Amino acid sequence: MPANRPVRQNSRWAGYWHLLMARMLELKREPEVVFWVFLFPLLLALGLGIAFRNKPGNAASVAIVAGTGAEQKQAMLSRSPQHEMFKVNVVDAATAHKGFRLGKYDVIVMTGSSDGIEYEYDPARPESVLARVEIEDAMQSAAGRKDVLSTKLVTSSEPGSRYIDFLIPGLLGMNLMNSGMWGVGFALVDMRQRKLLKRFVGTPMRRGDFLLALMSSRLVLMVIEVGLLLTFGVIAFHMRVLGSVFSIALIGGIGAVTFGCVGLLTASRAQKIESASGLINLVMMPMWIFSGVFFSYERFPQVVQPFIRALPLTVLNDALRASILEGTPLLHQWNRLLVMGIWGVVSFALALKWFRWT
Repeated sequence: MPANRPVRQNSRWAGYWHLLMARMLELKREPEVVFWVFLFPLLLALGLGIAFRNKPGNAASVAIVAGTGAEQKQAMLSRSPQHEMFKVNVVDAATAHKGFRLGKYDVIVMTGSSDGIEYEYDPARPESVLARVEIEDAMQSAAGRKDVLSTKLVTSSEPGSRYIDFLIPGLLGMNLMNSGMWGVGFALVDMRQRKLLKRFVGTPMRRGDFLLALMSSRLVLMVIEVGLLLTFGVIAFHMRVLGSVFSIALIGGIGAVTFGCVGLLTASRAQKIESASGLINLVMMPMWIFSGVFFSYERFPQVVQPFIRALPLTVLNDALRASILEGTPLLHQWNRLLVMGIWGVVSFALALKWFRWT
């Protein structure tokens, strides 16, 4: 080596940056990532958005049991001002009960009762309860009941108050969780199973640099995920985004890092893909159910509300909805960001402690 050539010194983070770039290049060999991370959430949002798009409520399906008085009850419903809200079929009792059991009918109107009208409905099915109330109101009105107070119905379907506006931030949070945990956890176990991690044991690479590079590689994908899904919501469903791009990106970034750390912890000792898959599903399943992705977690009993609100996906979804739908400043969401930060820091510290190369 010539004497005048300076010796190149590697910085403290040189290993981390090399590992991060190597991880990003490895993603080219995983074409399925493009579908599951980018295309699948768009297809899911499109399907659910079409299913729950703004349209008149579905007509209640009513089965009137054939027999004495069946035609009279059918005529009463047809004379009702709300007759367009019902799909009425006169069928025998066996067909009515079978259809009700299979969900074809929302409510059954019995016949042959001399005491008035007898309904059969399921109190656990919201559509059955609603159908029973609507039919009762129509029957009573057709029989001559007069309402004491006049009423006026006003429907609201403005952007920001629709189901699709509630859904897209939840899908965004769920996708950040899925990509963070599966992308990091699966990659780590796959390298361990293919004996690639053993090659790193003899190198001067720090364990923390390796785990940090593996986890932070999800940040690059996060930017594309958030941008694609929000742009799709704005274009396809005229969704209004009230929060700043910086706030949404920061919340998404913290969420991606948090779930990347949880993914590291979950897969820190798993030896096989099957065991890692079971552990990841075990961690994610409660959050799929409880964290308010597809419906509000407020429906669950109050006794479990503290547990639900402590879940990282619940906090992420609440923060995304507050920023996207309400424009809540980051300063007012410090408690949610703190909870996600605690989940991320504790998970990474435990993963660093328990991780093993083989």
